Amino acid sequence: MSVKPLKVTVTGTSESPTKLAVSVRDFSFIIDEPAMFGGEDAGPNPVEYALASLAGCMNVVIHLVATEQGVDLRSLRLTVKGELDPSRLMALPTENRAGFAGIELIAEFDSDSSTAQLDEVLRLAGLRCPVSDNLGNATPVIVRLAAPAELEAALVVG
Repeated sequence: MSVKPLKVTVTGTSESPTKLAVSVRDFSFIIDEPAMFGGEDAGPNPVEYALASLAGCMNVVIHLVATEQGVDLRSLRLTVKGELDPSRLMALPTENRAGFAGIELIAEFDSDSSTAQLDEVLRLAGLRCPVSDNLGNATPVIVRLAAPAELEAALVVG
């Protein structure tokens, strides 16, 4: 079976130094920082969205794998935790990376399946989840200026 690659585009417009209005498909949402970081706390911050993205993606893949494995899930609760040192973000001297030092996803199942079956569902879901893959492996991120033609197109559309 051949599957076409999914192309995803997210567009954000800065409303302030901490607040971004984001559009993707037919959805809009706000990314903002809490007041303690100079924001209005109008929405989750970027790293909170990163953890929420992992939870959302794992929810989909866990249910997919559970169905494939014949594992009945009455309910599923996911908790995702991460800790990061903001020193690099704040341009302070540090050997630590800017992102999370580690991320932990805890799954609570209501199921009659064995612990071994649920562990296997989680293992397979972790291998198949695109967000888990992006967070757990080096993915090239290209940061560049928009080309003049892209800027003109944005002005016409916007």
